[in-house]
Amino acid sequence: MVYLSQAIYSFLSVVGFSVLFNLPRKLIVAASLSGMFGWLLYYFFQSLGTNFIIPAFVGSIVVGLIGEILAVIKKHPATIFTIPGIIPFVPGYGIYYTMLHIVEKDFNLALTTGAESLFIAISIACGIVLATSFVRIIKPNIEKLFR
Repeated sequence: MVYLSQAIYSFLSVVGFSVLFNLPRKLIVAASLSGMFGWLLYYFFQSLGTNFIIPAFVGSIVVGLIGEILAVIKKHPATIFTIPGIIPFVPGYGIYYTMLHIVEKDFNLALTTGAESLFIAISIACGIVLATSFVRIIKPNIEKLFR
């Protein structure tokens, strides 16, 4: 039941950001499914008790792979599918609390939360780059499948 609610909420959050980013209407569902599958893997790895980097890394790899494959199938740029899809992973809460701790002059805690947020952002970027690089290698085979 928890996974179903996480799937629905993540799908709707990506729909909202897709509308905000003015995606074509026919691509909103595909981008939202990409983000939903990435978030479900993120949530699964987070529930296993792994560190805070691995869930974001695995989720962004999934979003990147699905986004690149959808780009070939739908004949649109991959960023249309990946950017809204990674929005749920962005560590907004960590950045907020980093700034809050700075304002409260608690620099040790600000440094800790800021470093965590930075590492999560880097893992998201690395996951997208890894997925994009992998799909670029196998892209001719994907294009043959969907002709």
